[in-house]
Amino acid sequence: MASPAQISKLLDHIHACHSARLPGGRLTLYAGGHHIGYLAPALAAKLAELSPDLVVRGQTAMLSVEALPRLNDLARQAGIPTRAEDFDVRETPESPSLGVLDRGALPLFGVIGVGVHLNGLVRKAGGTHLWVAKRAANKKLDPGKLDHLVAGGVPAGYSPFATLLKEADEEAGLPGELAAQAREVAMFRYDMERPEGLRRDALYAYDLELPESFEPKAMDGEVESFALWPLAQVLEVLTTTDAFKFNVALVLADLMCRENMLDRAQSVAVRDALFPTQPG
Repeated sequence: MASPAQISKLLDHIHACHSARLPGGRLTLYAGGHHIGYLAPALAAKLAELSPDLVVRGQTAMLSVEALPRLNDLARQAGIPTRAEDFDVRETPESPSLGVLDRGALPLFGVIGVGVHLNGLVRKAGGTHLWVAKRAANKKLDPGKLDHLVAGGVPAGYSPFATLLKEADEEAGLPGELAAQAREVAMFRYDMERPEGLRRDALYAYDLELPESFEPKAMDGEVESFALWPLAQVLEVLTTTDAFKFNVALVLADLMCRENMLDRAQSVAVRDALFPTQPG
């Protein structure tokens, strides 16, 4: 079981993902009657100068629904760095798509981003192991950090599960028939202040039990290497260092609870932090 100091560190990781208090000095962004994000006042003023599509009134910034197809053009006009990958713009993670916005612009518009993470588990005679990836040194976000076997953002037009299957092949060479056996185990919501802006994320977590014979392959250059760790080693690194990518901690904390790596009181404290009654 983890020590009190380790649990304190784990809770710090979780609380860091819930660091934003909204609106936090931002303007609430609406598209028609739909609340889609948050804008810093300076950016809202800049966007309003660039286009009549955005109107600022008091503490709100308003777009017409008809302007949503031009949202990427507006972001580019404002000089926001883009990543050539569109995400759906939604009011909630489950609601219909209202339009698309480049992934790089999501944090500055405070628009929800949806992602998937896969716990690649191997049940050995000596105990359960987890495949751990090391992110490539040239990644724009969190280079060199430890990550899941498969993880990625959900592009426009994709469901979380379809994204999981796509990323499994692209990132780890995981065959589709094997990846399709993954089961959803949790969904995490968090609002986080990050250097790139406001992360309002929904993270779908999956478990997949893999045969001992499976060996992941770094296919697309996003991962530098893979290693198979006992869960005790995962817990030790997670609760004593900052080596894991920030949101990986949420999925791993939940896994540690479900795999009985924490005692009952520790699990209650961790789950209360993972699923706050009133998120920030």
